[in-house]
Amino acid sequence: MYSIGYDIGSSSIKAALVEVSTGKPVAVVSEPKTEMDILAINNGWAEQDPDTWWKHVCTATKTLLSENNIKPEEVTGIGISYQMHGLVVVDENLKPLRDSIIWCDSRAVGIGQKAFDELGNDRCSENLLNSPSNFTASKLKWVKENEPETFERIHKFMLPGDYIACRLSGTANTTLSGLSEGIFWDFKTNSLATWLLDYYGLNESHVPEIVDTFSVQSKVSEQGAKESGLKEGTPILYRAGDQPNNALSLNVFNPGEVAATGGTSGVIYAITDNLSVKESSRVNNFAHVNYSEANRFVGKLLCINGAGIQYRWLLNNLSVASYDEMNDLANSVPQGSDGVKILPFGNGAERMLNNVDLGTNIFGINLNNHTKAHLCRASLEGIAFSFVYGMEILRSDGITATKIRAGNDNLFRSEIFSNTIATLIDREIEIYNTTGAIGAARACILRDGDFSSFGEQIMANDYVMSYKPSAEKEALQSAYSAWKKELEQLLKNK
Repeated sequence: MYSIGYDIGSSSIKAALVEVSTGKPVAVVSEPKTEMDILAINNGWAEQDPDTWWKHVCTATKTLLSENNIKPEEVTGIGISYQMHGLVVVDENLKPLRDSIIWCDSRAVGIGQKAFDELGNDRCSENLLNSPSNFTASKLKWVKENEPETFERIHKFMLPGDYIACRLSGTANTTLSGLSEGIFWDFKTNSLATWLLDYYGLNESHVPEIVDTFSVQSKVSEQGAKESGLKEGTPILYRAGDQPNNALSLNVFNPGEVAATGGTSGVIYAITDNLSVKESSRVNNFAHVNYSEANRFVGKLLCINGAGIQYRWLLNNLSVASYDEMNDLANSVPQGSDGVKILPFGNGAERMLNNVDLGTNIFGINLNNHTKAHLCRASLEGIAFSFVYGMEILRSDGITATKIRAGNDNLFRSEIFSNTIATLIDREIEIYNTTGAIGAARACILRDGDFSSFGEQIMANDYVMSYKPSAEKEALQSAYSAWKKELEQLLKNK
């Protein structure tokens, strides 16, 4: 028997087929074959049609089943991971009233900042664990203010994963974890933040039914089966945003465990039961997938915008053929890049730097001695140093990392990058070859609460290797201190 996991991204929809008994991945497909469009009517806006996601979910499902000779009745459960912080609004027939305002849309920043100031920074930080910022609640307030006719027709609001579950089942529901990422959840009262809804003039009736993250949330309807190719009655057993789901995919559930991602942007997602909000202006806090009244496990999410995009920029602008060539060049240069330093913050304002937009900065180039090899090493070290700087922020917010696990993506495949982080934070980094869709499919077994068996499946199927701290720390520590000095001087001048 098999489970299917979906990862609803803004670039593509991935679907994974996993063998239930072993957790072994059978196949992963991605739709469409080119990146999905993002509609930007105005600067800073970003929207997508939710039914485009649904169309690609259906195509991917049919491809998985047909190419692997799987009968619909052999699929025993569905798990869903999705792009966080998006807003979908539907009418009484559960039809979208407008395109989804997705995660990277910044139109509601001012609304969230005004709420943060007027409701009180302390109250928001202590109850919501975040500023309302540009999250889903603020986007819904934007619709109320700017599209009142649409707002009047709203039956329910949803997050992107909620909408896909709704199309499969004909039922509108959401999770506590999802509501927390939308900034609708009060962690002090462990209930819906009705005071925020009242302030924004939002209707509590618009909130979907809350279901457990690991449960029979709903079942595929007759219409959902007809369109997707699944069997009617197949249960939807799990749903979570992409970063909590990434942590789940890496077996990160307990305080002190950290999931790291090194894609276009970088993410450090650390689990804690300490609801400290000391760094709430730089770190986001969401209910983790295993959050409960008994175990209030929260994921502290620190994002680094300028990560893999920095290394890709070098690939595109140096006379090199591949990342492998860049890594070979970087390996020809000693630790510290002979004094060349790169601050890789050229991908917009960095929340961890208090929303300062520094741009990418390069220091210390000697035109007689330095080459593109130094740029390659300094770039890898600079991105790694930004992760170390982020870990220092998390440490000041009460995080003591015990386990660090990362996906086998471009940056963490680099020995320089991974060893630099492992050495400077003095922690081993475990590397796993998995995806969000595979994690969502495996999560279907967790309705039974057997996290131990779940973790064993990940170790058996996905573990690649570990990077251990190097004994030769002095040169790296010196290079990091010099890099950090340049960063803090720039921040001081902003």
